[in-house]
Amino acid sequence: MAFGPPSPSEALVTGQARGVHPLSSRTLSQLSAAVSTPRYDRSRVRVGIVHLGVGGFHRSHQAMYLDRLMEAGQALDWGICGVGVLPGDRAMAEAMAAQDCLYTLVVTHPDGFLGARVVGSMVEYLLAPDDPEAVVERMADPAVRIVSLTVTEGGYNVSPVTGAFDADEPGVVADLRPGAAPRTSFGLVTEALVRRRERGIAPFTVMSCDNIPGNGDVARGSFAAFAALRDPELGEWVDREVAFPNSMVDRITPATTDVHRAELRRRFGVTDRWPVVCEPWTQWVLEERFVTGRPPLEDVGVQVVDDVEPYELMKLRLLNGSHQAMGYLGALAGHTFMHEVCQDPLFRRFLHGYMDEEATPTLPPVPGIDLDSYKADLIGRFANPNMRDTLARLCAESSDRIPKFLLPVLRANLASGEEIRCSVAVLAGWARYAEGVDDAGRPIQVVDPLRDRLVAAALRQDEDPLAFVSDRELFGDLVDDARFAATYREVLGLLRSRGTRAALEDVLRSP
Repeated sequence: MAFGPPSPSEALVTGQARGVHPLSSRTLSQLSAAVSTPRYDRSRVRVGIVHLGVGGFHRSHQAMYLDRLMEAGQALDWGICGVGVLPGDRAMAEAMAAQDCLYTLVVTHPDGFLGARVVGSMVEYLLAPDDPEAVVERMADPAVRIVSLTVTEGGYNVSPVTGAFDADEPGVVADLRPGAAPRTSFGLVTEALVRRRERGIAPFTVMSCDNIPGNGDVARGSFAAFAALRDPELGEWVDREVAFPNSMVDRITPATTDVHRAELRRRFGVTDRWPVVCEPWTQWVLEERFVTGRPPLEDVGVQVVDDVEPYELMKLRLLNGSHQAMGYLGALAGHTFMHEVCQDPLFRRFLHGYMDEEATPTLPPVPGIDLDSYKADLIGRFANPNMRDTLARLCAESSDRIPKFLLPVLRANLASGEEIRCSVAVLAGWARYAEGVDDAGRPIQVVDPLRDRLVAAALRQDEDPLAFVSDRELFGDLVDDARFAATYREVLGLLRSRGTRAALEDVLRSP
């Protein structure tokens, strides 16, 4: 089934005949047989993981893996307590409270089939702005052995160029004031670690699940730096005693919309305030580095390895880099959804050019992975018309993403003398996108923490074509490379004078 009108037979299969039920523990037994529900006793699940930053991806990925384990009769002591760190997380808190922390995971297949599963591995949700003390004490509980994170690429408060922790960030400054109630992830986690240390309880493992190269190492640097600002000796202890495993995570999970809610209600008879829609593909590669144990995640398909880096680079440079390649240029050409871009022959050629000629040569061997098959799978995943993943989502928060996903590919190929034109086209596409209108003159909403700065630079490109990439906090000394600067000027000029499609044709014709 796709997101569209069902046939009469589909209506019967998906449970419309049985009525519509608001999702909660009380209504599980009343849901259609087409909806898979937990067979394990959720009253026996105990919190062993606290997760900061509960969004769609966490619920389609980590929470799903825990749910699989529990369904197999394992890991009932590894239940999840979700934590909303920001005031904007209140809507999620309200949804989780109304639904006993249950939600529906809808897997949408390329052929249109939908599979619905109620996930039960989250058993508690706390909103830190309302009660930071409750969050800290939950993490200080000896039963909690992992604190996991999906706080976005920008949530680690580090410079994209130097990697240095920003001690002047207002939330950090506020959390370091004596007696302050913590409001950042750094303040909350550090205070919990301090209490565990004072009480003779081993520290928990901090497990990042964000799309950052060396995400565990980045998390270690950030949390140790914050702790050192509070007390230098504490910072040394965090760096030495707390485990921060690296991981690679992958599952395309578009933002939930009212269309998704309405279709879930219509097709499956479930009223869910915040369901999650995702693709069938899922992957998690996790470093074996835990101080107080972990769930047996390898039993449900997680790859537990000694070195995550090859898998991580593969995903960041091929999948996430391709997202950036599709996003700005596709939007400029008038596309709205990722599948539209990937079904466009010109853009498919461009994606192959980026992946085959520029990203792949920068990758080390990836144990057990056939890169040609992996790239073919990526194209198929991107082209899934039932995901309806928006280009606007791919283009948001670019200042956090481009330095991590695209610039390493570009820098590596500049250093080796290899091809750079596709990577440069993506960067020039971002600069053109930041001007705020597409090729047809339609307005573009730029969503980025550095929006004003980026837009101001983009609007100076008439007088200075290198204005956008001269921001050294984002791009370092890239603008000083003569080959990059010449190629960038050329491609940006094509985008601005002839439009995206003509520019890409020229990029792909050039040797």
